[in-house]
Amino acid sequence: MGDIGGMSLIPLKLPAGISRNGTDFENQGRWRDANLVRWHNQSLRPIGGWTDRITAGATITGVTRGMIAWVDNSDNSNLAVGTESNLYYINEGGTVYDITPSGFTSGSSTASTNTGYGGGYYGGTLSSSDTDSLYGRSQPSSGTFQEVTTWSLDNWGEYLLGMTADDGVLYEWTLNTGTVAQAVSNAPVDNRAMFVTEERFVMLLGAGGNPRKVQWCNQEDNTDWTASDTNQAGDFELQTTGAIMCGARLKGRGIILTDNDAHTVTYQGAPFVYGFQRVGTACGVASRKTLVAVDEGAFWMGKKAFFMFDGSVAKELPCEVSDYVFDDINEDQITKSFAVHNSAYGEIWWFYPSEGSTEVNKYVAFDYKENHWEIGNMERTAGIDSGVFRHPIWIDASNNLYNHEDGYTHGGETPFVESAPISIGNGDQVMKVNKLIPDELTQGEVKVRFKTRFYPNDTETTHDLLTMGNPVSTRFTGRQIRMRIEGNGNNNWRVGVMRIEATAGGGR
Repeated sequence: MGDIGGMSLIPLKLPAGISRNGTDFENQGRWRDANLVRWHNQSLRPIGGWTDRITAGATITGVTRGMIAWVDNSDNSNLAVGTESNLYYINEGGTVYDITPSGFTSGSSTASTNTGYGGGYYGGTLSSSDTDSLYGRSQPSSGTFQEVTTWSLDNWGEYLLGMTADDGVLYEWTLNTGTVAQAVSNAPVDNRAMFVTEERFVMLLGAGGNPRKVQWCNQEDNTDWTASDTNQAGDFELQTTGAIMCGARLKGRGIILTDNDAHTVTYQGAPFVYGFQRVGTACGVASRKTLVAVDEGAFWMGKKAFFMFDGSVAKELPCEVSDYVFDDINEDQITKSFAVHNSAYGEIWWFYPSEGSTEVNKYVAFDYKENHWEIGNMERTAGIDSGVFRHPIWIDASNNLYNHEDGYTHGGETPFVESAPISIGNGDQVMKVNKLIPDELTQGEVKVRFKTRFYPNDTETTHDLLTMGNPVSTRFTGRQIRMRIEGNGNNNWRVGVMRIEATAGGGR
């Protein structure tokens, strides 16, 4: 802080990322609320916008909760999406083909609790005061839980593999748009999830209806599942109290998550083929789609925290917005949550349904390269990273496909970020702020609003939104200020360190 003719020039230098745990004042000097913004190379900017991705052909029925992109042997880019009732292929020209297997058992577009006959727990009793559960009244919100239907999708060479936990059958589609996906011969049924290892084994999770069983085919042959002296097919039952939820391919190994713990799977060759090791406890995954594998390891959302596997052990990921996310998440619909990697910015995005919403409507993102968190509102149900296609492709609950990080149009929403309280005096002084000296890449692409108060629990006064100049005249007084920055139009703006010019104005 410098003095200029009796005035103080105060830099409003806040660390990157959102801090939302605890009280408002506990987060003083940090950013506390945001939507559709990120920090990259320490500068504040809007996230990339999105544009419609035009499709034609078959109509996508249901809600998409699984997506994959891959390049085939002819160097064509391919996309597949799965809903609770169908599986679709979309070519690089945007034509949609229904490749739903014959006899596929549809699942559910939403999660539910079975409180009807047979749905409660045997011997369970009601409270004597539970008059709402008498005969003729609705049942209590307890019983067995039915998760939403999601797809496990992977590639077997250039072919597509897919399955859902409700149907339990492993299907393969061989790129012929004139045929539908077919059940893989001899593969176990009643499975819960799957992935393909680096060594080209298909690994079925919760295989054959056993929630702890992992079973894999012979190497390079996904129709050979019976272990013998002449192949490498096999199975293993994890020693866990949980049920297997999902798995993913990592560099040099795989990771398998249950609803309680984490295990690695490593290729050893004959006779055991694969070795398994528990690498974390009390770190269960929230849904089958909230695990993301990257070069740095694996990241996933649990039911009350975020976790990562760093190549050695699974551990809780320090999170400055965990209170905000997990106090607000709709636990009844948590299995709709999913994760997607945004590799261009080193981010893992988790989408989840907030309290009071039955569909995914919010996101929380972790920048694992610069180590900070971002939050916001967005309705998406599945997505893939860029790479196969130029832009990330994400889809909403109405099956509208979007190219993301494409331009800076955000569906009519205004990107913004707002700070927690910032103390501008020495604790006792009331400061009179006379000017704002902006720091932005192109002047005029953002607007700034200030809110002031004299004490942490005092009534807050909101001041007019300021259009940037050099400098900007202001007239407000307070011990604490809150700063809000809003994007002004569909521009790729940048904001550095704003400064205010203030003078001491006495106490209150």
